[in-house]
Amino acid sequence: MALLHSYSVDLTWTGAGSVGTATYTSYGRDHVLTGGDKPPLAGTSDPQFRGDASRWSPEDLLVGALSQCHMLWFLHLAAAAGVVVVGYSDSAAGTMRIEAAGHGQFRDVTLHPRVVVRGAVRADGSPLTDEHLADLHHAAHEHCFIARSVNFPVRVEPVPVLHETTAAGA
Repeated sequence: MALLHSYSVDLTWTGAGSVGTATYTSYGRDHVLTGGDKPPLAGTSDPQFRGDASRWSPEDLLVGALSQCHMLWFLHLAAAAGVVVVGYSDSAAGTMRIEAAGHGQFRDVTLHPRVVVRGAVRADGSPLTDEHLADLHHAAHEHCFIARSVNFPVRVEPVPVLHETTAAGA
């Protein structure tokens, strides 16, 4: 039997100003996402659509969710494989296409995970290689709930493995 998980977020629009949506340019796109005891998240639309560049857009959050999901699965699988990860970062990027009528959709997202590991061998004593980490990235991608839920390609292009001593000297 499949397990079901539910998620809820509350959204409050804060950009009504004094005239609301009297015109396309009369209202702000700012809003706040809240949920339980989590800190509020200031949101807006993309700056190309009259949003505030200092706030998170839904497009930013989608790319971020893909990056987070991949990292969390990768760390889980690395721990299970006896790979000690001591650093992880990602420079994720997505491309969205807007049609003439204003409809849009993401075309792709690419993750560029950078992993720093402690030690040059796996738990079984075999050498830790870029190929082994690539296998872990592949498995993480296959497990990521968010990547499995979107209708566009999510690519993973990892930076070659960095060992803790290499990273400290870099």
